[in-house]
Formats: sequence, C-alpha cells, structure tokens
Amino acid sequence: MGALYLLLPISLVLVVVIGIAFWWAIFSGQFDDADEAARSILDDDDTTVAPKEGGKPGDTL
Repeated sequence: MGALYLLLPISLVLVVVIGIAFWWAIFSGQFDDADEAARSILDDDDTTVAPKEGGKPGDTL
C-alpha cells in the first residue's frame, strides 16, 4: 500500500507532462506536413554523370 502513495502521484505527474508535450506539439505545427519527408525521397535528383571517354569505371568528369 505504501508503494501506491509513491507511484500514483508520480504517474499522474508523468501523464500531465506527456499531455502538455503533446498539446504543444499539436499547436506548434509539428504534425502539419507529415508526408513531406516521405515525398522528399521520391523527389530527390539521382542523376549520375557518365564517365569520360576512356576513363576508368567510377570516374566522373
């Protein structure tokens, strides 16, 4: 029973802290554009330059 007197207030404080952090994240715009990171991989420019004539494989300009 003595452990409840310690763990219950600690858990309530932790729930309040997590709730405040989540509230801040929502209203500060952290979740506004969640798909941009996924799209940035697809929009990346992956073009490579062909090696010079007579160059070794892997050589670029």
